[in-house]
Amino acid sequence: MVAAVVVVVTGGVLRLLRRRRFVSDVDRATYETLHSASLAARHLRSGLTPQAAERTTRQLRSMLGSRAVALSDSSGVLAWDGVGDHHRLDLPALAEPVLISGATVVLTDPDIVCSDPDCPIRSGVLAPVVADEHVVAVLAAYGPSVGAGLVRATEELAAWISTQVELAELDRQRTHLMEAELRALRAQISPHFIYNCLGAIASFVRTDPDRARELLLEFADFTRYAFRRGGAYTTLRDELRNIERYLVLEQARFGERLIVQLTIAPEVLPVAIPFLSVQPLVENAVRHGLASKQGVGHVTIHAVDLGTTAEITIEDDGVGGDPEVIRAVLAGESAEDGVGLGNVDARLRAAFGDQHGLVVETAPGAGTKVTFRVPKFAPGIHAEP
Repeated sequence: MVAAVVVVVTGGVLRLLRRRRFVSDVDRATYETLHSASLAARHLRSGLTPQAAERTTRQLRSMLGSRAVALSDSSGVLAWDGVGDHHRLDLPALAEPVLISGATVVLTDPDIVCSDPDCPIRSGVLAPVVADEHVVAVLAAYGPSVGAGLVRATEELAAWISTQVELAELDRQRTHLMEAELRALRAQISPHFIYNCLGAIASFVRTDPDRARELLLEFADFTRYAFRRGGAYTTLRDELRNIERYLVLEQARFGERLIVQLTIAPEVLPVAIPFLSVQPLVENAVRHGLASKQGVGHVTIHAVDLGTTAEITIEDDGVGGDPEVIRAVLAGESAEDGVGLGNVDARLRAAFGDQHGLVVETAPGAGTKVTFRVPKFAPGIHAEP
């Protein structure tokens, strides 16, 4: 969180400094340092890969003001920027003690062997890059001499790189978690829905073959979407299109007992949302709200534009539920989650933050209303085909 705030503040400072002249050398140095940090952070978002290291070292050297900068890990040198590239081959052996101990090492003339009398690489600082309490890489800064200022600056910069690497790892873990939860949701809802759909289609095979064929095509399109190999996000438009297929299939089961109303603001249709985040809520409204209700049941789906956010509401007038049971499901304290309310809630919070989780209003005999809000534009989140 701190690193994210630093990046945001950095962007604001850069815009401010671009609007005015530099009134002093300190202002210019501040701008250049912040600008280099912003560029380096952008490259490190995917982790400390060779490609990221190659693109980052130039900015790191600018921030340190050294003659050369390199990044190395247990596999070898990831990148070198600056003069003295012929010292690159010696770095893995010099970096090994830092990778093992996690302690900063200062290199002097005896440590750096060079046959070129004009080579400026005569000393250096090797500082550890630490992620999850393990040394994952070494930041090396080289020059004609090493002072206390360069040692401290190299250590601080290595600590900053450590933060970026940990943030990248958190992003990867979040992505893997969302993918695992999506697989779990598919496994959870599919058998129940497939069984009911095939039963409904079979009931029309003899009495209304044309309807059975149409339902079979809807079922094929629904399952193709549900089991697609796309990304973790989709547009609200695509999610609603698949919900329409789902409701056509459910209305084949319930007939006139199920009445559905959709009110959708066109402005929110392109909004990116977690894949299969609305359909389970609609299924919950049909399955738990109306399946055991006598007479006609109503399901309403609303999506409205609130400026910077879109609000999506799914409401039914079914049998309702125990608020304490719902609270336990959303808190992860109960396994009574047949259609995945807790799963959807967790994925929304992981994608957009805790303030974007599900809000559930229900009571026995009073129906259920589920609401959530998503930002219309969120950094790093976009729908994939």
